[in-house]
Amino acid sequence: MTQLFALHSAYGLATAAAAVDGGLLGESGERILVPFTSSRVPETTVGIAADPALRTLRARFDRIEDLDALIGPLHPSSWKPHSADLLLLERLLTRVWNLDPRDLELLVQSPQVAPARTLMTIFPHARITIIGDGLMTYSPMRVALPHTVSARIGRVAYADVVPGVRPLVGSPAATPVPVPAGLFRAVLQETADAGTPGVLDDTAALADGTATVLVLGQYLSALGLMTAAEELALQAEMIDRASAWSPRRIVFKPHPSAPPMLTDAVRRRAESLGMDFVEYRGALAAELLAERLDVRAVVAGFSTALPTVRTLCAREIGAAGTDAVLRRLEPYENSNRVPATIVDALTRSESPYASPDRLQLLVDAVGYVMQPVIAGHLRARAEELLDGLDPAERDRYFTPARLRRLRLPGAPGDGVLERALRPAGGVGRIEELRLTMHGVRRRAGRAWKAIRGR
Repeated sequence: MTQLFALHSAYGLATAAAAVDGGLLGESGERILVPFTSSRVPETTVGIAADPALRTLRARFDRIEDLDALIGPLHPSSWKPHSADLLLLERLLTRVWNLDPRDLELLVQSPQVAPARTLMTIFPHARITIIGDGLMTYSPMRVALPHTVSARIGRVAYADVVPGVRPLVGSPAATPVPVPAGLFRAVLQETADAGTPGVLDDTAALADGTATVLVLGQYLSALGLMTAAEELALQAEMIDRASAWSPRRIVFKPHPSAPPMLTDAVRRRAESLGMDFVEYRGALAAELLAERLDVRAVVAGFSTALPTVRTLCAREIGAAGTDAVLRRLEPYENSNRVPATIVDALTRSESPYASPDRLQLLVDAVGYVMQPVIAGHLRARAEELLDGLDPAERDRYFTPARLRRLRLPGAPGDGVLERALRPAGGVGRIEELRLTMHGVRRRAGRAWKAIRGR
């Protein structure tokens, strides 16, 4: 069987490589990597097909067929052909890539959107495996896939960075295939060794034994989750959180798109607390940077790197602003909600979700409330969690409006308008009243006619 990997991120490629190394994906006659760039402006991004740090990972595959080169200048996320063209495209891709479409397995990231969804539709007989992409894998599907596609999803291969917690994507039918932390860590280490270090990547001077905390910048105001002023305050809060580990030095890895003023805010706060400050703009992943500097802890907003650092590198982690992010994510089914929930639960002081079973219950409940139709099988799990939550804990992860809409435990009572609109007997109360009054008028009309002898 030929295995065709349609991947777009370094994390997804590392997950696939580690799964191959561990023999978790079964035997394959040929493995083909079909890389593509998901960035909104591909010209400004070094994709996984060209990144020098990923060259040993690409060597796991027998050949590479660049999707960007094939369909360009069309952006991969815009590749949504008409249904009438699917059979033609299957024939063309079968010929161009030398495939047997009846002996094919597709291994894809982000199955809900193009180009992965397009490929799954073009090859209607292919088996499907989802390759995880960090904490997003723990979220339920964002859209309902056609049965002709969903019925072929057999498994989900994911880096097991939250041990004991199963992902929701592809559930309940897909079989979880966790990639052990050791395998994933070894692959990540390859990317550090294979890169071409420049001046900014030279961390030797920082690996001097100084008590250090790594702080990871995020750019939440760009997502509309905070104002610029609030984000500046959040940067300072990260330093306050980092000070709990009594570091002598803060190493700050800013978000690539963040403006310099955010770095300046972190610098000022660190120096005001008597800590040295170093800005790192190298290409080394946060997980590898934390290990190379032997940091005491890693602090961020809700960076998905935090659970990975905790599991792979055995470092302590901290977060700032997760409660505000959870309150402001809109709509409720925003795809960042489960990652933010996991990071929040793992970094809270005396967290009630320290055990994997309890964290799984929280993830299942949030997943159901996000997608009550797609994740309908998780309703009982949501009820189980909500039955025992105090109001403050419930309001941290669930909105009252959502609980009321789904008739879940802890939902606030209905107001006058909600009671008036609530369905009863298959129709709304207002419609029921209208029909009743219509019947009264008709009966009154018939009685008046009888009185008049008509």
